[in-house]
Amino acid sequence: MRFLRIAAVCACAFLVSTDLSAQQQIIINGPTDMPVQLPGMGPRQPKTGTGRLRGRVLSAETGGPVRRAQVRISGPDIGSKSAMTDADGRYEFRDLPAGRFNMSATKAGYVSIQYGQTRPFESGKSLDLTEGQQLDKADFSLPRGSAISGRLVDEFGDPIADALVSAMRSAWSGGRRRLQPTGRTAQTNDLGQFRIYGLSPGEYYVSATFRAGDMLGMEIAMSAMTGAGSGGPTGSNPNSGYAPTYFPGTPNGAEAQKITLTVGQEAQNTDFALLPVKLAKITGTVISSDGKPVEGSMINAMPRNSDGAGLMMMGGGARSDKNGNFTLANLSPGEYTLQTRALQIMTTGGGDNMMFTARVGIGADGNEAETGSLPLTVSGEDLSNVVIVTSKGATASGHLTFEGGTKPATLTNIRVTATAVDMDGPMVGFAGPGSVKADGTFELKSLSGTRIVRAAGLPPGWMLKSVRLNGNDITDSGIDFKAGESVTGVEVVLTSKLTEVTGTVKAGSEQAKDYTLVVFSDEPQKWSLANSRYVAGTRPDQDGRFQIKNLPAGGYYAIAVDYLAQGEWNDPDVLERLKPRATSFSIDEGETKTLALSLR
Repeated sequence: MRFLRIAAVCACAFLVSTDLSAQQQIIINGPTDMPVQLPGMGPRQPKTGTGRLRGRVLSAETGGPVRRAQVRISGPDIGSKSAMTDADGRYEFRDLPAGRFNMSATKAGYVSIQYGQTRPFESGKSLDLTEGQQLDKADFSLPRGSAISGRLVDEFGDPIADALVSAMRSAWSGGRRRLQPTGRTAQTNDLGQFRIYGLSPGEYYVSATFRAGDMLGMEIAMSAMTGAGSGGPTGSNPNSGYAPTYFPGTPNGAEAQKITLTVGQEAQNTDFALLPVKLAKITGTVISSDGKPVEGSMINAMPRNSDGAGLMMMGGGARSDKNGNFTLANLSPGEYTLQTRALQIMTTGGGDNMMFTARVGIGADGNEAETGSLPLTVSGEDLSNVVIVTSKGATASGHLTFEGGTKPATLTNIRVTATAVDMDGPMVGFAGPGSVKADGTFELKSLSGTRIVRAAGLPPGWMLKSVRLNGNDITDSGIDFKAGESVTGVEVVLTSKLTEVTGTVKAGSEQAKDYTLVVFSDEPQKWSLANSRYVAGTRPDQDGRFQIKNLPAGGYYAIAVDYLAQGEWNDPDVLERLKPRATSFSIDEGETKTLALSLR
């Protein structure tokens, strides 16, 4: 049998544009929270030291060792390192530099937890090591994982195989509360059975998606890569499919039935049927800004204003022909954004070693290509003569300004990013980070919509103070980029006057070591800002001390609570409930504020 090495994905992929000057291409299979290594984001040389960290991973149920569990440690100076437990559940990390680290432990069948985490969905604690410190009891207690099992059938009661079933939670994300995947999924077998395991105790919702058109999408992708086109023989395909469905059988996440799990419990018989819907076909043309048909453009249908289940139900993909024409098949009813971006397919090698490489966002002339998007409502009826007009993405250029200290000797490790404010908006034109040049200037490309400008990879001793555009402060409001425009005069102001909030918490007369600290602005309008710098949550270190760095100067509230799930402090309703019990304080530029709080 002949095998082909393929460096591209099926046509339903979400394509990420990057600066391809160094011949680097990145393709991501759908929306994800996983970190992506982008050009200009190379890892720092890991530091070493004389520190040592040891511990054991034990079963919360029996107290016995958990063998061959994976323990992972991460920090800004070491990246990420892992160790495996031995027969006694022991692990060790050596040659650690001084610093602050995070750790986690995982093993199949158990709940994956972070160091210091004592309750479901809680943030872990950081570990602070001094140079040469030997810490010997960094132990983990892994609870037995809970599970959800059931069976998926179609409208005839027949089992559905190879459907994706996900466990989801209600969480605050992208400015609103929505159902979000937990990362735990299962695929149905030939009997339609699924089992999602390793779940923390808590409340869940189950969703299922099935794309009978995936093979058709792969055929389109292979045709695009091999140049075979979309002609030739065709087969009959029913114009019906399945909508993303929540247990016990509804397309509406608000009507999904909540499943509550205790430690180690299995919720069995979570059986439901996928909802049949009429699938639609969309035919249209991609036209460039100068009115010419665009050949070889990749077109995807992305769900809009959708929960996690809908996002996993990405519409099919297609590639435009020499006349700019395309066909998208098997789209279920819903709100979509059609997105188009240039896709070059290059082949290397031959015979059994032929390799395909996809270059995203680069036109036939080797330059940055135009992109386009079009909102569309699909109701089950075929749509024809749809026209997507492309345009050049906006560019932004500017420079760094340093206040309060000597300008760092090296600037090229700093990266300037532009993050989209609208998390439900079109993702075409995703801009990778702009590497800062030696003279402190930078340029961002492929921008669209409103974006917040930030700086990452800052050298020690510096924090973001503000972002200005032609003298106006746009730090938190962002810039609304229009197609094809060139924005100049972006000034990213960094300051050496760092802020730090630190302290301890008392529970009665004793110092508390297990709590969540939340700090938030005393101006409620700042709670809901995109990527708000004015809200932060943290957990204490191993000695019970908390630390939050680099808050903007201003007035704040601080409160320590017994338990709060990770990220819940971003919900303005949660902050409103916490405010009456919180302690108010203010902090100036360059100030370190020490607080003594009581557990509330």
